[in-house]
Amino acid sequence: MELFGDQYRIDSTRLRKHDYSRGVYFVTICTKYQWHEFGEVVDKEMQLNNVGRIAEKYWQEIPDHFDNVILDEWTIMPNHVHGVIFIGTNSMDMGVETDVMSVETRHGASLQHCKQRKFGPLQKDSLSLIVNQFKGSVTRWCRKNNFNDFQWQPRFYDHIIRNREGLSQIRKYIRNNPRNWERDRNNQKGLYM
Repeated sequence: MELFGDQYRIDSTRLRKHDYSRGVYFVTICTKYQWHEFGEVVDKEMQLNNVGRIAEKYWQEIPDHFDNVILDEWTIMPNHVHGVIFIGTNSMDMGVETDVMSVETRHGASLQHCKQRKFGPLQKDSLSLIVNQFKGSVTRWCRKNNFNDFQWQPRFYDHIIRNREGLSQIRKYIRNNPRNWERDRNNQKGLYM
């Protein structure tokens, strides 16, 4: 870790030379402390609460704000969101077919690339900007509606999807996430079962 503004700062987990404004990505966005902010899994199906329904609504609206984005498989879980995002590309570019659909929940459910400076504004239409805008929209709604304890974990996880096989495996993982919740590493209760 290095010091920035007299505070410790964790280095970015993003690939240094990768252009996050184009590609296919699997993202996981978690709530702070892994708190169950979006609802609960009941009988292997996700039951969204009010905050979960808002997260779902704003996730589905991402393409309305970013012309070059296509959402693929996704799900809202009790303490995180999983999703596949196509940015500036379509299924033909990768030889994959997009089948945009909701996952098992039956709920059709914002990476910085700096060329010269280590810190700077988010790159236009980058994965970081998209996730940042999504997180900000959910947070603003929560504050306006007295869900004042709601917080996101800083940052998010991403995986660059490079081929059809990888996309297929990730789609299956997302689709089965509610069914496998008891064994999920994001389910702190399930870790001790």
